[in-house]
Amino acid sequence: MSRLFGTDGVRGVVGKELTRELAYKLGLAGARVLTKNQDYTPKILIGCDTRESCDMLMKALVAGIEKEGAEAVILGIIPTPAVAVLTRLYKADAAVMISASHNPYEFNGIKFFDCNGYKLSDSIEDEIEQVVISLSGKIEIEDPKAKVCENAGHDYMKHLKSTTKADFSGISIVLDCANGASSKLAPIVFEELGAKVTVINNKPDGTNINKDCGSTHIEGLKKEVLDKKADIGFAFDGDADRVLAVDEKGQMIDGDKIIAVIGNYMKSKGILEKNTIVVTIMTNMGFDVMAEGKGIDVSKTRVGDRYVLEEMLKNGYSIGGEQSGHVILLKYNTTGDGMLTAIKFLEVLIDENKKASELSSVMEVYPQVLRNARVKNENKDKYLTDKVIKDMCEKLKCELRTDGRLIIRPSGTEPLIRVMIEGKDKQYIEQKASMLAKVIEDRLYCF
Repeated sequence: MSRLFGTDGVRGVVGKELTRELAYKLGLAGARVLTKNQDYTPKILIGCDTRESCDMLMKALVAGIEKEGAEAVILGIIPTPAVAVLTRLYKADAAVMISASHNPYEFNGIKFFDCNGYKLSDSIEDEIEQVVISLSGKIEIEDPKAKVCENAGHDYMKHLKSTTKADFSGISIVLDCANGASSKLAPIVFEELGAKVTVINNKPDGTNINKDCGSTHIEGLKKEVLDKKADIGFAFDGDADRVLAVDEKGQMIDGDKIIAVIGNYMKSKGILEKNTIVVTIMTNMGFDVMAEGKGIDVSKTRVGDRYVLEEMLKNGYSIGGEQSGHVILLKYNTTGDGMLTAIKFLEVLIDENKKASELSSVMEVYPQVLRNARVKNENKDKYLTDKVIKDMCEKLKCELRTDGRLIIRPSGTEPLIRVMIEGKDKQYIEQKASMLAKVIEDRLYCF
């Protein structure tokens, strides 16, 4: 049996990998593990994004939580980073977010937070998983009796606005809310901070989350920024824990560049703790070149914002993140926060009085190609032992030598193997990445 938890909670297609029964068991097991040894009725918060499956999964989770004797409090549709903030603000014992982030609507996921708003360690997830495995017998899911928190969105927006003293008046921005959890709150936050806001993809219907929009499809944002002659655009994902940007010329500013801009600004203000930025092994080689030139140290982790956070907490660093747009600013939140990141980027824009394209030029992006190979879920680790794949990888690494690199890793949330090649010759690396991805797919999906 493969591990239940991936890099960001439990995810799967609803009704197939992620069922009502599994949600109930996760609610019960999570409450048991995260609130054990309490001599009072523990409180667990639950938030969700805009997927049509969230209501069913929420009712099942609440039933499991209540079965274990804990109190469930429903936050409603709200970003993942809001759940982290409100867990601390409301002094809850734990929290759950129902979301599959950037994935299509037919997927959903369940991720837990501890009482301090941190995602769980592997060991605690394993403990929850063991409880889930141990549960047997007929499951009766009763109607939930959970309380509903009416002020959750207001309290999260209040927190966001408290993180800045900048006046965004005169700044024109476009927000792509991915028809997700930021659809209602993001426009209000940035308008109240003074920006002139244009919003797209903020009309969720339960099935259009991330559909041709948001941080995984920024073509619409590019067009809107150019059409409106805006200063900058921001694209969130379905649960708004990540953000990508588009400058005034319609050029994408990815997570690496966002981190570079904010990190350099923090260094200039003397608030870059231990002169270090934390990124992952997937970060573009151009980031290392930038950091060396600016005299900034770089610490690298496995892919996954939870591993970035672990490194930050372990060594006292203040900023870290991923190319995909997860940016953690530990002074303000314990997880990636798309709206917070956008606020901090705008602070730099205003204080340095530069255009977004000027700011992002701090880092040159080296050609990088990412290809996904669809595989059977049970075969996701077999690329390590398959001789044909191994030999092909070794040959490629020899060819690239010091002019590039090859990284292969299984997705933590989907039945995919991700192939990333970086190098100076884009045509060459595109050809090689496509070739290797096809070989992996042929060997690990068809057989």
